[in-house]
Amino acid sequence: MRDLSDHRILLVNDDGIDAPGMKILEEAARQISNDVWVVAPDDNRSGASHSLSIHSPMRVYKRDDRHFAVRGTPTECTMLGIHELIADGRPSVCISGINRGPNLAEDTAYSGTIAAAREATQLGVPAIAISQVFAAGEKNFTVGEDRKIHWETSEQWCLPLLQQLLQQEMPPGVFLNVNFPGVPPDEVEGVRVTIQGQRPPGCYIPEKRTDGQGDPYYWIMLSYRDGDSHPDSDLRAIADNCISVTPLKLDLSALEHREKLIAELPESLSQRLSPVGPAVSNANT
Repeated sequence: MRDLSDHRILLVNDDGIDAPGMKILEEAARQISNDVWVVAPDDNRSGASHSLSIHSPMRVYKRDDRHFAVRGTPTECTMLGIHELIADGRPSVCISGINRGPNLAEDTAYSGTIAAAREATQLGVPAIAISQVFAAGEKNFTVGEDRKIHWETSEQWCLPLLQQLLQQEMPPGVFLNVNFPGVPPDEVEGVRVTIQGQRPPGCYIPEKRTDGQGDPYYWIMLSYRDGDSHPDSDLRAIADNCISVTPLKLDLSALEHREKLIAELPESLSQRLSPVGPAVSNANT
């Protein structure tokens, strides 16, 4: 096994720099390397996805030489860590997490945890996103609601899993999405390399409520209904109390459908079409 003590590790998240998952992740990272940096939001930015603060400046609050709180998005934390805040060179790897709650199936589209790892991958830095699934059996809740979570599972499994995953060479454009199941550590059934699953449509829905003045407002309600039963999916692994490790890629191209479109679209569409409406003449009249 390679010695990783000289690895420069950048830690980011979307739950905020003081979140319990970050503390667990940093403790594990410091047992792997002597060169660990933390760049994370100054507040909870869950659900930020790959957003940018294009209408307000980012602010950086230095806590010490290797801990920086950022008034910005998880994506911007990764950018700042790689381009600006880490002295004397780029990180060897970026690890995002440990997120409070799952990042399975379509969760990845909304997740700031995933986006922070994706941004590192876009910048050429190998990346891993890590999440701790809520306690098994809890499927319906409002975003931000306090829910039971087995942090002790992350505490026990994070270090040995990272020690193995960091030995792997990831190809360009690929990063890993890790989810710990929502059970105590002694109930974990092992590790599976998975594919991204799919839940039925409508798991994320706006729920209408009424305030004290009788005016309506809305919260996003999550209803985690059972998804696909593909034996290799991340959803199936978590349902079976296994740790899910899903390789994800930046390229979202649907290559099979591209070939279908090429074969089925009229040939005329491959040529330049005239604009709809009467032609505009440049001649003087």
